[in-house]
Amino acid sequence: MTSTKASGERQALRARMQEFGLRCTAARLAVLGELQRSTSPQSHADIARALAPLELDRATVYRNLMELSESGLVSRLDLGDHIWRFELRKNGQGDLAEHAHFLCTECGQVSCLDGVEIRVTPTPRRKRSSLGNVTEILLKGRCVRCS
Repeated sequence: MTSTKASGERQALRARMQEFGLRCTAARLAVLGELQRSTSPQSHADIARALAPLELDRATVYRNLMELSESGLVSRLDLGDHIWRFELRKNGQGDLAEHAHFLCTECGQVSCLDGVEIRVTPTPRRKRSSLGNVTEILLKGRCVRCS
């Protein structure tokens, strides 16, 4: 990545943080940058391991992940395996169901299903649905590698 491109990405991350009322710290920028580079939700351990060369300790990474998720800039997901995963929200605060996720029940790999549209509608016989507001959609099964 060129330094001009990296500088532009840091500026965009700073602007997003300010939009969500957050101070721009070096640790917060590093955590947010790692989430931006990710193609799927990442666990605290994954992010801490990736940022270890920057000498950020696990507690600092965790604290920043919690602050980012509480602000609404980052989603915190529990996909049923008792491991919180985090991902940068692309469409802004309050938009939790941006896309569905797929969890492989064999290897534990999590994938974002960005190109899949899932609609939740009641059946014709049942005009009223008990679903209310859907905030997350998770599909489980075996991935291509494990099948």
